[in-house]
Amino acid sequence: MFRQDGVDAKQSIGNETVPEVVRLAFPGLELTWKDKDGYFEAPNGSQLWLAGLKDKNRLDKVLGKEYATIYINEASQVALESFRVTETRLAQTVKQIDGRDLPLKFYVDLNPTVSAHWSYQIWVAGLMPEDGKPVPDWKLDFNHITVNPKDNADNLPESYLRSLKNLPERMRRRFWDGAYTADDDNALWRRSWIRVDEPPQMERIVVAVDPAVSNNIGSDETGIIVAGLSGGRAYILADDSGKYRAEEWARRAISLHDTYDADAIVAEVNQGGDLVEKNIRAQARGRAIKVKSVHARRGKHLRAEPIAGLYEQDKVRHAADFPVLVDQMCSFTTDFDRKEKGYSPDRVDALVWACTDLFPKVAERKKKRRTVSAPPTMVMPISGR
Repeated sequence: MFRQDGVDAKQSIGNETVPEVVRLAFPGLELTWKDKDGYFEAPNGSQLWLAGLKDKNRLDKVLGKEYATIYINEASQVALESFRVTETRLAQTVKQIDGRDLPLKFYVDLNPTVSAHWSYQIWVAGLMPEDGKPVPDWKLDFNHITVNPKDNADNLPESYLRSLKNLPERMRRRFWDGAYTADDDNALWRRSWIRVDEPPQMERIVVAVDPAVSNNIGSDETGIIVAGLSGGRAYILADDSGKYRAEEWARRAISLHDTYDADAIVAEVNQGGDLVEKNIRAQARGRAIKVKSVHARRGKHLRAEPIAGLYEQDKVRHAADFPVLVDQMCSFTTDFDRKEKGYSPDRVDALVWACTDLFPKVAERKKKRRTVSAPPTMVMPISGR
């Protein structure tokens, strides 16, 4: 049984859930807690291990074993890579009393988050989060259920249930209906701001790239967005983001540069430094392609705020639906935590870099507005007694 944090696993599951479940479902069963290694042991030798997925020392010990059943609790906080690594440990062969093999089971629970999360992609949509391809044998091997507060009404106060039913619609969908959602009430973008329109002739076009650091299982996507400017309005022309090796995203960026006759490739170089531009140059094979390196010196939300403002003013439109990009935009908040969400908004990052290049003065004004001079010191007379 895993949680993101080992302390939470021990305190919540070990100290509260397991003893209560045993008391109710298996009265008289005595479990012995092995604190050094972090597992319960039953009289027949069965073991129930508890671990945190971010606690490397203990995790290495836990992942060195094989299990017949694995359970991840509060999976909205767990990264895809952690899930994939844990998945490899579901490999234990155990004979039941009747001689048959014990079926291998993997359980995941969470409070629903956004539909971009890996749990939704795998269990609900039947898609591989890494590349969007169908999950093999999805209907055979996967299933999901929703457990709502009303399903547990016998054990919850009526006033609590009533408060959940009366929440605003979006919060009600999450906390009462248990539904995944693509939008966040605190997101910088609203779906109603995003208009799809046939783009006119472009005056300038850029390809923006937000490269991923690696191409391993669970790695972030490389954001690749094509955007153009016409008559004071920007148009998002293409979203070719995905999981790529370094040479692959560079080739795709160059191909898009050629397809759209772009003026430049705008590449964030915070992670790869000079290697990002060198990678593009290498794949260009001597061709003269303008590469503009950009550095993220401010937080993601500070860079994104002025671009979201342009959408609200109808100064940015989309040439197609781009559903994954829009889902990221409408779930991107000022306090976005990629570890908690389980993914990184790389498509949004690339979009912001593209629009910032097309509207440089908007970004500059935003930076200047954040510089506020201190007010003059005021001296107030104090009356003596």
